[in-house]
Amino acid sequence: MKPAFKSTPALRITLVCNTAWAIYTYRQGLIRMLVGRGVDVTVLAPRDRTFELLTAMGCRCIELPVASKGTSPREDLRTLLSLYRLYRSIRPHVVFHYTIKPNIYGSVAAKLAGVQSVAVTTGLGYVFIQQSRAAQVAKKLYRFAFRFPREIWFLNRDDQAAFVEQNLLVHPERARLLHGEGVDLEQFTFTPLPERAEFKFVLIGRLLWDKGVAEYVEAARRLRERYPQARFQLLGPVGVDNPSAITREEVAAWEQEGIIEYLGEAHDVRPFIADADCVVLPSYREGVPRTLMEASAMGRPIVTTDVPGCREVVADGVNGLLCEVRNAASLAQKLAQMLDMSGAERRAMAERGRQKVAEEFDERVVVETYKDLVQKMTGVLL
Repeated sequence: MKPAFKSTPALRITLVCNTAWAIYTYRQGLIRMLVGRGVDVTVLAPRDRTFELLTAMGCRCIELPVASKGTSPREDLRTLLSLYRLYRSIRPHVVFHYTIKPNIYGSVAAKLAGVQSVAVTTGLGYVFIQQSRAAQVAKKLYRFAFRFPREIWFLNRDDQAAFVEQNLLVHPERARLLHGEGVDLEQFTFTPLPERAEFKFVLIGRLLWDKGVAEYVEAARRLRERYPQARFQLLGPVGVDNPSAITREEVAAWEQEGIIEYLGEAHDVRPFIADADCVVLPSYREGVPRTLMEASAMGRPIVTTDVPGCREVVADGVNGLLCEVRNAASLAQKLAQMLDMSGAERRAMAERGRQKVAEEFDERVVVETYKDLVQKMTGVLL
């Protein structure tokens, strides 16, 4: 039976993540929709520079202790208790959890506090990349915690299949495929490829070893002498709170070697995508990478790995090229293939990329999915 919709909503919705940066970067469309409809939006995350930006968008931001790098039971219990107390205080109608620790401890805390929640698995990360004891513990915690959310959203089919096959879902009927979190097609407009002698590759994202940065650097070493016109750039934060983080000193060593240009980090990646000839992401595993959706939306050919998440965005030979994961030689071969293409071939890839994103990854469709579920869970018409 459909709920009787209330006419004067005073909804409280909370978004929880291990970084405020990810909420700001990936969920602006959702936040604009909620705030525009009078929803009280609270963001719980470790404090960073995007707190002010989220506040300017109309969110209330509260600092949350999350030790992303560690596996300390004491620190994780602190996160769980903090979330429980915050939920008891805020009394949100719906909580959306993103990333592993908010997904696990937030789902449990929401159940204890009597709050409805939704878990969004933005990418399975080290849990499904490594075969460590910590990864095995994380899977058991996932199985326990994921019995509580109203729905569990997966961004790609591989991640959903992995949870089902490994029996990590007590209620598999609650799983839902979101197929990425979408991209704003009006914000990321198609931009013609640069016409110049030099050729710029750029890797955009948090600088983590799991993103394939080492393979990218090694591929650059192999190609620089053969292709003196090629430039290899990195854009994104270093030294982030993640077990796979790369330090500024390591990046500086590559700069000193003369093979990498580090562009720092940016709130707005569009000028950097527009200035690139090809966007590269040799990641080990992803949800559905926003960087690749944005690059395709702006008409940039892509080179990425044939792994879950990345292959959702790139059809090999259509809007980009796929290489083998953790294989610098394979990556170098695909980058060379991109360099050897004619301008017309790359332009055709660019146009097909924009078309693919427009058909499959329009952010408006994702925002409607959120809106429909909130209405179903609360009975409030947004």
